[in-house]
Amino acid sequence: MLRIIDARTGESVVAAPVRRGLTRVEAHASGYGSGSLRVLLVADLLVRALELGGTPVWALLTGESEQAELRAGATSLGMHPFEGGRDLGAGAGVGEAQILHVVGEDGPAPDGVRVAVAPAQWASGSAEPGSDSVPAPDPAVLRLALLSPPRTEPVLLDAATLGEAHDTLVRWRGAVAAWARRPSRPVPDEVRGRLRTAWEDDLDMPEVLRVLRSVEDAGSELPDGARFETYAYADRLLGLELTRDLGAPA
Repeated sequence: MLRIIDARTGESVVAAPVRRGLTRVEAHASGYGSGSLRVLLVADLLVRALELGGTPVWALLTGESEQAELRAGATSLGMHPFEGGRDLGAGAGVGEAQILHVVGEDGPAPDGVRVAVAPAQWASGSAEPGSDSVPAPDPAVLRLALLSPPRTEPVLLDAATLGEAHDTLVRWRGAVAAWARRPSRPVPDEVRGRLRTAWEDDLDMPEVLRVLRSVEDAGSELPDGARFETYAYADRLLGLELTRDLGAPA
């Protein structure tokens, strides 16, 4: 059962208190930038985690500026599509059991459960990527760099951070492609339990990644087929296209 820290109260609350009840995830982001994209990414992870638990989700994007740019950025980072924000008030709408507001540091303070997201910014002196002079990094690299730290800690997107994310992604995709050539094996119950415990504990993405690193380092203790299925399973949450290189030459 997914639990999330409500930034209003500092207390842990059940993200979907009514079993299989519709939950609205509302991302409050206005103005295109790395901080707004991080807000959308946390909302996307929340949607994915709820759906993995069998909860129907309605994802909305609210804000007053650069909404088209934000939607394009969200799509490039592999996020679920967000519907346009609607003035539905603070309470749950018809058929809704819960509203989760994902907000940045300088964002609004709506009533209801607030999921706080710390800022993300590019290193001083570097331009935002995507311009003619600064090529955009692999979207999955940026996604991994943004989701790796706890969401309540600021992210500095510098060369070291992006380089580490790039190297990790290349290594994992190569390993997944190699493991896929071996006989399939189910995700071990203990590993599946550790993954779910991590992401159901306030979307603890750093712990999810630690579990994957332990699986990567398990060697002969874990069959390659089980490692492949573990990474494919976790990627339903992470959205990093870890199986992208399947079938590529060894």
